[in-house]
Amino acid sequence: MEDILLKIRKFVLSKILGRKYYRTGKCNACGKCCTKIYVKHYKHVIQDEEEFKKLQFLHRFYTYLKVIDKDETGLVFECTNLDPETHKCKIHKTRPGICRRYPQEELFSMGGALSEDCGYKMVPIESFAEVFAKTKKKRKNSPTV
Repeated sequence: MEDILLKIRKFVLSKILGRKYYRTGKCNACGKCCTKIYVKHYKHVIQDEEEFKKLQFLHRFYTYLKVIDKDETGLVFECTNLDPETHKCKIHKTRPGICRRYPQEELFSMGGALSEDCGYKMVPIESFAEVFAKTKKKRKNSPTV
């Protein structure tokens, strides 16, 4: 039964939602996803503090963040709900949706990676061998000019 559910999940993620990865595992409560993070608003990473202040006024989620640095990618944030001593979330049961959905595929499309301590893994929906076989078949069947 679990195999069928996984196949359905993969189908929905890839064919309907256009995803290339699915998430497995569970949170280890390491807190590393709550610090030294970039935040993407719509299609871009937040670049300056003026933009961030406007977003804080418009969206409650941004009030949980504080700027800790800035680099060539954009502002670097830390969540104010991360307990600095225990590295646990102070509002875990009521945390925002963006935190509940972490990690998402967009993390990888922006060049990010999961911490080694993270209990989650992002697994390709199609293995490299499957993608390679499809590509090889397409090339074999396409006419050459």
